[in-house]
Amino acid sequence: MKKVLINCLVGLVTSSLWTQAQNRPMTEDDYYRIVTLPVPENIQLEIGGVAVLPDGRVAASTRRGEVWMINNPYLKGSGQPTYKRFAHGLHEPLGLLYRPDGSFLVSQRGEITHLIDSDNDGTADVYESFYKWPLSGNYHEYSYGPVLAPNGDLLVTLNLDWIGRGASLAKWRGWLLKFDDKGNMTPIATGLRSPAGYAALQSGDIFYTENQGDWVGSGRMTHLEPGDFAGNPAGLRWSQEPESPVKLKEQDIPNTGEPLYEVAKRVPGLKPPAVWFPHTLMGISTSDIREDITKGAFGPFEGQLFVGDQGHSKIMRVMLEKVNGKWQGICFPFREGFQSGILRMVWGLDGSMFVGQTSRGWSATGKDDFGLQRLVWTGKTPFEMKAVRSMPDGFEVEFTMPVDKATAQNVDSYQFNTFTYKYHRTYGSPIINASERVIRHIAVSDNGLKARIVLDSLKLGYIHEIKAEGVRSAAGLPLLHNVGYYTLNEIADGQKIPSSQWNAAQPKAATVITDHSTHTMPAATSSTNKGPASAKRNTEQPADWTNGPDQTIIVGTKPGLKFDISDVQVKAGSRIKWIFNNNDDMLHNCVIVKPGTANPVGDAAIKLGLKGSDMQYVPKSANVLFHTNILQPETSEAIYFVAPKEPGEYTFLCTFPGHHTLMQGKLKVTK
Repeated sequence: MKKVLINCLVGLVTSSLWTQAQNRPMTEDDYYRIVTLPVPENIQLEIGGVAVLPDGRVAASTRRGEVWMINNPYLKGSGQPTYKRFAHGLHEPLGLLYRPDGSFLVSQRGEITHLIDSDNDGTADVYESFYKWPLSGNYHEYSYGPVLAPNGDLLVTLNLDWIGRGASLAKWRGWLLKFDDKGNMTPIATGLRSPAGYAALQSGDIFYTENQGDWVGSGRMTHLEPGDFAGNPAGLRWSQEPESPVKLKEQDIPNTGEPLYEVAKRVPGLKPPAVWFPHTLMGISTSDIREDITKGAFGPFEGQLFVGDQGHSKIMRVMLEKVNGKWQGICFPFREGFQSGILRMVWGLDGSMFVGQTSRGWSATGKDDFGLQRLVWTGKTPFEMKAVRSMPDGFEVEFTMPVDKATAQNVDSYQFNTFTYKYHRTYGSPIINASERVIRHIAVSDNGLKARIVLDSLKLGYIHEIKAEGVRSAAGLPLLHNVGYYTLNEIADGQKIPSSQWNAAQPKAATVITDHSTHTMPAATSSTNKGPASAKRNTEQPADWTNGPDQTIIVGTKPGLKFDISDVQVKAGSRIKWIFNNNDDMLHNCVIVKPGTANPVGDAAIKLGLKGSDMQYVPKSANVLFHTNILQPETSEAIYFVAPKEPGEYTFLCTFPGHHTLMQGKLKVTK
C-alpha cells in the first residue's frame, strides 16, 4: 500500500511538472536546439565555406586561408571532434564545394582553385587553378562559391569594390558567373552589390540575397535569370562586352528615389526582389540560402528556404510562390542566438543544419569571433504561420496546427501594414509610404489550418507586414513568431469574397504611419534624414558661445562595428562640440546616454519597428542626452551641447539596430 501511495505521489508530481512545462512560454530552443562544436584554441575557424562529406566528416574553409577536415562533427558518443588541416595559403576563400572524387573547389579572391589530395594522406598537395578573374586590389573584392546547380553548372558571385560607393574596378565585379565542368565561363546577370548568399534550387531557379547599401534600401532576395539586372548599376560597366547578356548602361538607371518596383516598369531588365527582408525588423546583413530538402527531418517546412543573417546572428525562413509567372513570398523570423555572424549553412547527413560563422570586420550580435554550430529539430512542431499565399482580395494564412477559431476569426488578432523603400544611389533608405490596411473579412477553414483574410486594398510592389499577435492554437498556444513580411509583386487570380459575406466591421480609412516623399535625394547630404535640430541634437553653435566651445571631440568609426576611439574625457559643465565622422561603409549614429543605460536604450531602438528610421533609431527616453542623426557612409555631423554637471562614466553608442552591443565608447565626465 505504501509503495502504491508513493507511486501515486510521484505520478502527481510528474504530472504537475509536465503541466508547468506546458504552461510556460515556449521558446525557439524547445523546437530547434543549437549544438556548439568545440574548436581548439590554436585554430581561428573564421568560416567562409562548409561542405558535408559522405563519410560523415565536415570540411570548413576559413577567411584565414585554410581548409580544415573535422571528424565526429555530430558529437556521437562521448567523443570530441578532431581537426586536421587539409589546405592552407589561400586568399580569403568564401565558399567550399566537395567533389565526388574527393577533391574540392574553392573561390579565392582571384580564382576558383581545385584542391586535390593526390597521395591520399589527408592533405591537399595539388592547388590547381580552375578559372582566374582580374583583381584591382580593393579590400572589398570578396568572391563567393562555387555553388553547384542541379544541371552540373558551377556558379560564382563577385562582390563590388568599395570606394565610398559600390564600384566595379575589375571585370565582372557585381556579376553572377556560370562555369561548365571544363572551366568555360558565361556571365549571367549583374546589378549585384554584396552577393554573399545564393542558391540554385532543386527546380534549377537561382536566387541570391543582397545587403543594404547604395541602391539597396534593405536586404532582399532576387530571382536571377540570364540578362537580369538586380539593381546596383556599378556592374553595368561591363554590359557592353560581347559576351554580356545584359544590355543596360549605367546612365539608363534613374536616381529618382521612387520604389524599385515602379522604376522597373520603365527600365526593361531591372528585376524587383522576390522577397524583401525589412532592415532591422528581420535582419541587417543577409547571407546564405538553404532549401529544405530534408523530407521532414528538419520540421514542417519542407521546400521552404532558410536564410542566414550575418549581422544579427540569426536564421530567417522564407516561403516562395509564383504568381502570374513572377516570384514573390514571405519571410519570417526563425532562430536567433547563434554564437557569431552566420555566413554559411549546409545540411548534415541526419537532416540537421551545420551553421558556419565569422564576425571579424563584419561584427555581429553573436559574442564570439567565429563558430561552427548545428541546428537540430527536436521533433516538436511549433505553432507558426507556415505559409501565406496571395489571394485576389487579400491573403490566405496557413498554420502548422489547427487554430482556436474564436481568436483566428477576431479582427483584433491581426494587424496589416504596407511600406516600401526608396531606390536611389544613397546608402540604404528610410521606410516610405507606410500605411495600415483594414481587414474586411476573415474565414477560417473547417480543419482550422487556414484563415482567408480580405483587406480593404492591396499595394503592388509593397511589403505587407502581417502581425497575428492575438491568434492562438486550438491548444491555447500563441504563435512562436507572430509576424511575417510578404512582398507582393502580383495579385493572384481567383474568386473574390463578395461584400455581402463580409463578417468584419465596415472599413475605416487606412492610417498613414509615415509618408516620406519619393523625390530625388540631394547629391551630397550628411545624414539619411537631416530633420530639425532639437535640445538633444543641436547642430548649430549656440549664439552665447562667443568664445566657441571649450573642447572639440572628433569621433570616427572603423570596420567591425567600432568607434575609432573608445575613451573620451570632458569636464563637467563644459561646452562641447562633438564631431561624428562615419568612416565606415554602413549607416551609423552616435548617441550619448546616462551611465548604465546603453543596452536598454539600444534595445528600445530595436523595438521602434516601422517608425525606427523616421526617428533616426533614437528612442524617446530620458536616458538619451544627446545624439546625431543616422549618417551615410563617409559623411559627418557636428552637434553642440553642455557636458553633464554630474561627474561619472557615461556611454556613447550607435543605436542603429544590432549595433549597440558592440559599438560603444566611454565618455568620462570629470569635475
